[in-house]
Amino acid sequence: MARITGIGGIFFRSKDPQQAKEWYANHLGFPVDQYGVIFERQSAVDGKTEYLQWSIMSSQEKYIPQGQELMINYTVNHLEEFVQELQAKGIQPVDKIEDTPYGKFIHILDGDGNKVELWEPPVSAPEEFIPKQTIK
Repeated sequence: MARITGIGGIFFRSKDPQQAKEWYANHLGFPVDQYGVIFERQSAVDGKTEYLQWSIMSSQEKYIPQGQELMINYTVNHLEEFVQELQAKGIQPVDKIEDTPYGKFIHILDGDGNKVELWEPPVSAPEEFIPKQTIK
C-alpha cells in the first residue's frame, strides 16, 4: 500500500541564508554545510537509518514558490502508486516524477496552494550520497 512514511526534508527561506546558517551553527551546534544539515534517525517501523534534510534557501530561490516561506518533503514508500491514488482524488501533480540517484521526486499543491514535495528514497544510495556529518 502506498503511503507517506515520514518527513524527508524541511526547506525554508531566509533574507540572508549564510548568516542564518552561521546562527544555527554557532548557537545550536548544527554542522552546517552548503546544503544545510542532515538529521539522522532510526525508523520506528523497521529500524532502518533515515535522514532528514534541513535547508535554508535564499528568499529569491525559485525551488520554493514566491510567497511561500516553507516547504516540507514527505517520504513515500511507492511514489507512482501514491500519485495515482492522489489523481483519483482529483489532486494533480505540478510536475512529472523525476527519477534521480537521490530517489524519485514529484510536487503537488496542498489544500492552501502550498507546494509540497513527495520523495521516494532510493533502495540504496551510492556511497557519495551518504552524509558525512549528521546530527543524531
